Amino acid sequence: MTKEELKKRTKEFAHRCVKLAFSLPNNKLGNHLQGQLIRSSTSVAANYRATCLAQSKKSFVAKLSIVIEECDESLFWLQFILDEGIIPEIKIKDLLQEATELTAIFISSRKTASQKN
Repeated sequence: MTKEELKKRTKEFAHRCVKLAFSLPNNKLGNHLQGQLIRSSTSVAANYRATCLAQSKKSFVAKLSIVIEECDESLFWLQFILDEGIIPEIKIKDLLQEATELTAIFISSRKTASQKN
């Protein structure tokens, strides 16, 4: 997968998470989850773009680590929403899968970059 395809994929992931976040209930928990999911998912896309501009391998690996953390955090919030029964699994299943796949892709990329001389 090219970096342009990943830019598009991470941005689409962020958009989908934002739409889900806006569908959460307007109560204390819903508002908290909304903010957390919006912050972490949009950070995946924004930080991946920064990763693409890294000027050294060390910087690339460091920035990619941030992307992994934010992607995993997004996955956590999606799972939490599901665990709380706020959104039915059928409506969140694809986003859970995408967060899992993106996390795996970025972990693999970091591992490859860290191993290269």
